[in-house]
Amino acid sequence: MHNTHRFSALSAGLLALLLIAPAHGLSLNKSIKVDAGSETGGQSTINGSITVGKGAVINGSLETVNGSIRIAEDVTLKDAETVNGTIRIGSGSSTADVSSVNGSIRLGENVSVGGEVEVVNGRISLDSGTKVAEGVSNVNGEITLTGAEVAGNLSTVNGDVSLNDGSTLHGDLVVEKPGGWNWSDNNRKPRIIIGPNSRVLGNIVLEREVELFISDSAEVGGVTGEMSLSDAVRFSGSRP
Repeated sequence: MHNTHRFSALSAGLLALLLIAPAHGLSLNKSIKVDAGSETGGQSTINGSITVGKGAVINGSLETVNGSIRIAEDVTLKDAETVNGTIRIGSGSSTADVSSVNGSIRLGENVSVGGEVEVVNGRISLDSGTKVAEGVSNVNGEITLTGAEVAGNLSTVNGDVSLNDGSTLHGDLVVEKPGGWNWSDNNRKPRIIIGPNSRVLGNIVLEREVELFISDSAEVGGVTGEMSLSDAVRFSGSRP
């Protein structure tokens, strides 16, 4: 299933959940704050942000439609989802899934994600020591791994991708062919950088042409699709 279909289901499902299922602490038009070191169930709001203090334990999900989610260090939760808003998760925290439709996602150092990290329109950043057990994907927006590890695939349609500081991707790096509303009039090529000591243990699968740069010290399983490994620009410094 392409990203657009998956994210349409995500946004529809989250909206339905918040609008018809006021189960765990649903708030309509206010922000939610979870104190540091506290323990609570899942929290949801329609128009408001969610803030979680250091060391808190959330026995459920954090969900909002219009608002950001900001999670401090060493927090445990089930997952974090928003439709319109950014998500920030502090170092040492753990969660199952992280997803947004319109907004960036930033995971600090040593964050553990048991599932996927997904956004439609927005940047994804994973800091040093962070591990994602499944995939990382977006449609539009830069994806940056800095000393991070992703066990599944990494995919985008129009976004630039950078693997830095010895990052490891166990699956494929997929750049999907745009179609419908994804197609840009200027037909800009995504910029893909596999930096020093970084590894793509699967293949770089290109359904469209990109600007591909691979460090001399990087490891890549192969390049398939619209380009081949011989089309890559090799570089020896920290950046091309």
